[in-house]
This record gives sequence, C-alpha cells and structure tokens, in this order.
Amino acid sequence: MRVAVPDWLTADPRVRHHYHRPAVAGVTAPFPGWVGGDVRAAVQRSGVAELWQHQVVAADAAHAGRHVALATGTASGKTLGYLLPVLAAVVDDEVGFEVARRGPLELGRGHSALYLAPTKALAHDQLRVVNGLELTRARGCTLDGDSDAVERRYARDFGRLVLTNPDMLHRSVLPRHQNWTRLLSTLRYVVVDEAHRYRGVFGAHVSAVLRRLRRLANHYGADPVFLSASATVSGAGDLLTRLAGVEDVVEVASDTSARPALDYLLWQPEGDPHHEAADMLARLVGEGRQTLAFTTSRVQAELVALRAQRQVADPSRVASYRGGYLAEDRRLLEAGLQSRRLAGVACTNALELGVDISGVDAVITCGFPGTLAALWQQAGRAGRAGRDALGILLARPDPLDAFLCEHPDLVFDRPVERTVLHPANPHVLAPHLAAAAQELPLTLEDVRYFGDTLPALADGLARAGHLRRRASGWFWTRPDRAVDAIDLRSAGGRSVEVVEDATGRVIGQVDAASADRTVHEGAVYLHQGEQWRVLTYDREAGAALAAPDRPGYFTQPLGESDVRVVEGLRERPFGATRVCLGTVELTSQVTGFLRRDEASGKVWDSHPLDLPRRVLRTQSVWVTVPAVLLGGIAQRDLAGAAHAAEHCAIGLLPMFAPCDRWDIGGLSTTLHPDTGELTIFVHDGHPGGAGFAERGFELAEAWWSATLDRLRTCSCAAGCPSCVVSPKCGNGNQPLAKDAAALLVSRFLGGD
Repeated sequence: MRVAVPDWLTADPRVRHHYHRPAVAGVTAPFPGWVGGDVRAAVQRSGVAELWQHQVVAADAAHAGRHVALATGTASGKTLGYLLPVLAAVVDDEVGFEVARRGPLELGRGHSALYLAPTKALAHDQLRVVNGLELTRARGCTLDGDSDAVERRYARDFGRLVLTNPDMLHRSVLPRHQNWTRLLSTLRYVVVDEAHRYRGVFGAHVSAVLRRLRRLANHYGADPVFLSASATVSGAGDLLTRLAGVEDVVEVASDTSARPALDYLLWQPEGDPHHEAADMLARLVGEGRQTLAFTTSRVQAELVALRAQRQVADPSRVASYRGGYLAEDRRLLEAGLQSRRLAGVACTNALELGVDISGVDAVITCGFPGTLAALWQQAGRAGRAGRDALGILLARPDPLDAFLCEHPDLVFDRPVERTVLHPANPHVLAPHLAAAAQELPLTLEDVRYFGDTLPALADGLARAGHLRRRASGWFWTRPDRAVDAIDLRSAGGRSVEVVEDATGRVIGQVDAASADRTVHEGAVYLHQGEQWRVLTYDREAGAALAAPDRPGYFTQPLGESDVRVVEGLRERPFGATRVCLGTVELTSQVTGFLRRDEASGKVWDSHPLDLPRRVLRTQSVWVTVPAVLLGGIAQRDLAGAAHAAEHCAIGLLPMFAPCDRWDIGGLSTTLHPDTGELTIFVHDGHPGGAGFAERGFELAEAWWSATLDRLRTCSCAAGCPSCVVSPKCGNGNQPLAKDAAALLVSRFLGGD
C-alpha cells in the first residue's frame, strides 16, 4: 500500500504549502567480522540480511573503543548500530579493545551494558526488540518505576543488559552503588537513546548524572564507551561530549538507509486547530489510514480523541495516549498500534520517541512542537515498512506558527537545531556535586568529570553546611540523601501536590516555579480532562486543596515583575544599537487573576491575590534602544511598542533555539535603571540559565529580523495571538502597540 495525498486535502485552501521528498534507495554493507555467529544469526532471523552502511561505521567505531554519536533519520536502524557491539560484548564476552580495568571481570559475569531512555515506554520497546532476538546470554531487563522488587533484584544481581532511565539511575543505582558493584565494575557500554531530548536544564541534570556514573564505574575498574542515538539533531558529537564529558567522539550523521517518499502539508486552520485536527484524524481513519495526531497537552489528547471517536464508525479503534497512564494501559495501547487494531491515536509527545509501531500512514501535528527536531521526529513515525508517508502541520494562532506558514523554507530547507545545554550551570551542578560527595568523597581529581568550577562550588556547599572540607577533599556528613533534593525534570524546588479536599487523594503535582500561577486560591486546575477549583494554597507546605467543579470559566494569573542586571557577560554591535548577554535577577509576584468565559474567552472579572515575591537569577539577552532612535513614536505608545516587540520576539525565539515559549520569559521598560535606555529583555526561565538566551544573542540579527517581518505582515489590525498577544502574559496583554512595535524594531535594526 502506498499512501497518496487525498484530493480533499490538496484542494483545500487551508493548505499553505505542499512539500514532497522522494523515496531513496539505501547503501548496504556486510556484517563486520567481529560479530559472532550467534549474534549474526539472531539478527538475520529478525529479517535483516545486510546492514546499512552507517550501522557498520557506528558499530565498528564503538567496537574499537571510541565513543559514538549516531544521528540518522527515524527508522534508519540506529538500534542495530549500537546493539551490535553491545551484543558482541555481552553474548561472546569478546574484548575487542583494551579497557582500563582493575581486576577485569573477576565477578564472573562478563561484560555489562546500560541503555538509558528518556521514557519508560521507549525502554520497554527496546526490551521487546532485544528479547525478540532470542539470545540467551543477552536477555534484557528493565529497571524503572514500574519494576517490582523481584525485577529490581534481578537487574542488580544478574542483569547484563539493563534498560532504564536517567531518573532511576540518579535515585536508585548511583546512591546505592555498593549494591550495584557487579554492574558498575563490568560496564562496557552506555547507550544514551534519543539524546536530543536532553536539552536545557533537564539536559544539564542528565549530564551531571552521566558524569557521576562515569566516576563510579571508573572507581570500580570500568571505563565504559558511550553511544548516543538521535534521529534529529545537529552537532551530535558535540552534544555527546557535553552530556557525558567524553572526548574522541565519532559522529555518524550520514543516513544510508532506504526511505519512503514523504508528502508534508502546512495547514492554516480557520477555526480551533484542535477541532480541525480531530476532524482530520477521523476522516483519515475513515479512509483506512492509520493516523497519529500529536496535540499540545494531555487534556487536548483526550479531547481530540473524544471528538474523533464521535465521527468514526467504530469508536473503539480511536484512542488517546499520554503521560500519566498506568503501565499496563500504555502497553495495551502500544500493542494496539503495532497490531493496527487501533486506527487512530491522539497523543502528546509521549509517543514522539522511538516506540516501534511498524509505521503509521499519516501523522498530524497540531501546532509547531517547538523545534524542527521534534517536528521531524513526529513525522518520522509515518511511512515505515515500505509505505509512503503523509505529514500535516496544523498551525496554531501564534507568531511562530503563522511565520512558518508564510516562510515554509524555514521548515523544509533548514537543518535541525543544535541541542543547547550547559553542564556547568551552577544551580544544577552544585546539588549533583553534593550527591557525588555522598557516593564517594570529592577530590580535586574529580575536575576531570565535573569541570573546573568544582572547587568553588564544593567550597560553597561546605560554607552552606552541605559538605565538610577536609585535607583530602569534600565529604557528605548529613543523615539524609542528597539525591532526594534533586528533581531531574524540574529546577524549581519541591513540587506542590494538588490534593482533593474531600478525600485527601493526591490528584496531581505542579512544579514549585509555576505553582503560584496555576494553583493559587481560586484557580481552575485541569487534570485528565477534569476541572478542579483550588480552595486553599499553602506554598510552604507544598500543597493545594481542590474540589471538583465546572464553573464555566477558566483563570488567568496576573502579575508584576522586575529585572536587575547582575553582570554583563558579552556585548556587541547590533544594527543601530547594541545587544547584550548577561546574568540578571528577576523579581516576580502573582498579584491577582482574571476569570474568563470557558467558551468565548471573554473576561468576567478580576480578583486580587496576596502572594510573596519570587526571585530568580538566570541569563538574559537584551537590546537597548537609545532615545535618538525613538523619534516618530508617540510617547504614549512607547511602553506598548516595547511590550509588543517583546511578546513577538519571545514567540519566535523557538525558531532559532531549541526551546518553546514556556521555557523563556521577557520584560520590557521604557527607561531601565541599569541601562538608562528603553530595554527589551528575553530571559531563560530556569535558574542559572538554559542556553536559550545565549542562542538568541548569537543569532540576534536573524531572530529580530523575523520578529519585524511578523509584525509587519500579520493581517490583524491591532495585534492578535499570531503576532503580539501572548497566552502567558502576566499583565493581561496590556499595553500593546503593534504598529509602533514594528517601527521600534525597524529603528534599532538600522532601518528608517
């Protein structure tokens, strides 16, 4: 079956662009000579008679002891690229290269390997692939939150190919490393799958975990080879170096696999994009095309599936898939996709990763997912097993999506983004140094793992009472576990639990950084398609009491914020002015909230709140505009011009840095006390910074030129969600002056 673009799609005026990528033939290569007969026979039984050339290049390099970053397309066979050397080591106990071991393999269990995935679903899918090869000595085992006590003991005592995730490694394996001596002392390979997901603050956390792992493996005599895999990333070798702190990385980015043809459409909806996504999902399913629809949230995944179910002949063949489901429910849904029992699934990016679903016929993406890497990762779920692929991006009404519809070359002609992360982020690294000191006392030699900032950070931890400095190094002396204070997926401190008032049942969690805005008293909290009204919020206790309610409105927080420049790091000429990068201190306070009609979005009323101020130190890029450039802009419009330009720039930064608008924030002022001029700040939303502001500094000309283009070309009269209206504005999008913003940006870019 070959998937053609249906006539009703190509003829629709909402299609803004049609991109076609022709099918390509692959380049094969024979199995390397070092692959043993049992492994080769098992792979061939699975249907692989020959390898793709890039698989052999990656496998040979890893077998020779070099770290490998494999970055080829979805369905290009990356799994075999990293599995071949792993299987050769585990099955054949084959050495292949000199490893730095003290007492090699003295435990009699041969080589071991760790496979790390960002999600449990992906690890379980890889387990199915490994165990499907039916190699007795290479039986894999998973270690995650779904593992029971027996499975955990087996992984600890007998596991030679352990499939887990960074969270489990961080919380269970490394703090109890004495119990994992068998694994750590024989660790030959560490596979880091879907490496592009480890970006920003989360990537910095995972980087620290991998460096702690290397340190403990070396302590027990092992020096593992790291292999990273990602379908969509630029600079894969540099990414692996930053993640694991390893050198001598071989980057394999030339994809030699066969690929089906792809037709990809840019679609600009006339109404609600999620409603149109549901309608499109139902119609494609009705035509016999197995289809995935990627949505923007867990709630939307449920709602899109429900709307589509109402339009198909057999509603049981359409389902939703998102995070938060029980393990058995996830496995059932994945099996339904693999067997094609499920014809349509509305999902979140939980299904974006490499779960093998044998190739669907079409993929709908509702709203640009923030990066080209994520977009092509989602599109890559279609067209496997010889079927041509159909992909559709449904634009949302925001500046970035609208801009991409008008400039399709930015989607189809650009390489994917480089993954941005800063392993030396002190707000992330310092707690991990405390955890590392509890695992083994820190010494100056550990600079090789954690970098040159280690001594200063360790001394700071000692002054704060977390560590004790002695002549031989830094020691953890407290009775609690250091890792319990570190949440890999949040940098905002302890999460706030949302608790049902009547029963005491925990219904959800909110990270501390956003709790003031989402679970303040009176807030409407959405969870799994249900609405809850927050009755009380205790920030110190980390709890919000809520009751089920359907009040007919949703809430939008209002707030005040200020920014202070702590330190300028870099500065350069920019158009008619200058652009700067530095450390800033943000002070913010939620001061109230609006109640908006559930159907129309119209404001009902506003309510004040009395919450304390929050302080965040992070990195920001900023543009200063001297008064000489402000001629012709009415004084009454200056604040609205700066505010509108800030909103539009925030909406477009994800086109240039691997983030989404919720990772960043901004502030503008007509006369900032630290700069003495009108200043527009765009800052990282995480303590210490995440690299997004720095990327904006580096690409300021292209970024702000795109901002000016969006301000000038948006067809609205005075501002809309496609240009300057922000869904996260703490000031209720007041004031905004779109035309004045275009003139302002034109002036500082050097225009008239």
